[in-house]
Amino acid sequence: MDFLEKNKGGKQVVELSSMPANFEEFVAMPQAQLQSPYETAAMFIVALSHYPQNTEDSIAMINYLKGPSPLSFQDIDFFKRQVTDYLAWSYFTGATPENDYTPSQPYGVVISDNPYSYANEGFVKLFVHCGGADNPRPIEMRLAKDGRWYLSGYAGLLSGIRNPESSNPWV
Repeated sequence: MDFLEKNKGGKQVVELSSMPANFEEFVAMPQAQLQSPYETAAMFIVALSHYPQNTEDSIAMINYLKGPSPLSFQDIDFFKRQVTDYLAWSYFTGATPENDYTPSQPYGVVISDNPYSYANEGFVKLFVHCGGADNPRPIEMRLAKDGRWYLSGYAGLLSGIRNPESSNPWV
């Protein structure tokens, strides 16, 4: 029985015992083996969390997740315009605008699928739950010949979210 037959239908929490400090620690994480699209989706959130502090490491992490099709200059420019200090943290469990997107520990990312997630062979469209949005956000992965699930589409995760409570001058 292959991955898709075993894992269709439902919600999974990908748990991370710690956050990597750099690219080397990132690729050493068990989830970085990209054996499931859920792991790839969670690792994208981890990579995204590095962007505000270390853009180079974050881009290297994302390129690792993209496998044979690295980010273009336009993609990198899109990140510059969209990624805030707290965007990635909003995707970790426990992070909400009310607590300034402070995640629970161990770190977890809730990811779900739907009946249309597996419509195209070799591709999976999953949905990452977000404490700063009303609905989960889409992310797409593609299965490569090497058996790994690589990041294919992610723009929905870079959409705006509610601002953290600390940035509200009226309360």
